[in-house]
Amino acid sequence: MSVEHASMRIIEGYVRGGADLLADEVWAVEAHLEMCRVCRDRLSAAVAAGVPAVTSLVDTVWSGLEPQLAVTAPMPRRRRWSAPLSRWMTPAMVPWLAMVVGVTLAALLLDLSGTGSGEVSLVLLFAPVLPVLGVAACWSRGLDPAYELTASVPRAGLYLVLRRTASVLAVVVPVLAVGGWATGVMVAQWLLPCLAFTSMTLALGGVVGVRRAAVVLATVWAAVVVVPTLATSRTAFALQTGGLPAWGLILAVGIGVVIARRGAYTVLGAHR
Repeated sequence: MSVEHASMRIIEGYVRGGADLLADEVWAVEAHLEMCRVCRDRLSAAVAAGVPAVTSLVDTVWSGLEPQLAVTAPMPRRRRWSAPLSRWMTPAMVPWLAMVVGVTLAALLLDLSGTGSGEVSLVLLFAPVLPVLGVAACWSRGLDPAYELTASVPRAGLYLVLRRTASVLAVVVPVLAVGGWATGVMVAQWLLPCLAFTSMTLALGGVVGVRRAAVVLATVWAAVVVVPTLATSRTAFALQTGGLPAWGLILAVGIGVVIARRGAYTVLGAHR
C-alpha cells in the first residue's frame, strides 16, 4: 500500500475476503477505507468487476430499503466528540472505569484518614489490579451488547486491544498519580506494577482470553499479596522499592510476549 492510497493488490485481496492478505494489511486497509473516498470508490469498482454476486445482492437490498428510507425520520446528528471517542472506548467501559476510579478514591481517603491497613498504602496495594479490571470489562461478552459485532471485524485484533487498553490506562493512571502523590508513594512503586500487570494480562490473554487472564491475575494478586498484607499490616516485598527490578523484568517479558504473539489476538477466543 502506498503512502496515500491502498494498492490494487490489497484492494482486490480485500474484495476476495482477505484470505491472501496479512492481518496487518487487512487492518490497515480497513482503517484507510474509513477515511478515503477515492479508495472506497476503487473498492466498489473492484467488487462490481470481481464479485458480481455481491453487487447484485447489494442492489437487491438497496432497492428494498430505499422506499422505506424516504419515509423514515433522519437520525439526529452525532456530536463531534462521540466519533473519535468511540474508536477508543465502548459505553460498556464507562461504569467499570467509574468503579475503578471510585475504588481508588476510597483507598486514598482511607490512607489519608489513617483508617486503612496501618503502614501499608491501600492505593499502592490495589494499583496493580485496578487497570486490569478495566481491561477485563473491555472484552466482556456479558457487558458489551456490541461484543459479537466488534469481535467479528478484521480490525478486532491487537490494534483494538491496545487501543482499549490505552484508554483504560489514560483514565486510571492519572487517578493513581493523584493518589500516589497525596500519600507520598514513589511513582515507580505503583506505576511499574500497574503496567506490568496490564502487559501480563494481554500476554496471557493471547492464550486463554483477555477477560479470563484478568480474572486469574487479579485472584492471584489478592491471594498472594493483598490478603497477607492486610492480615499482617506489613508491606510485602513486591510493594517495596527492592521489588522494582522484578516488576521491570515482568513488564519487559509481557511486552515481548504480546509482540511475539500479536497474531493471536485475531482469534475470537482471545476476546473471551
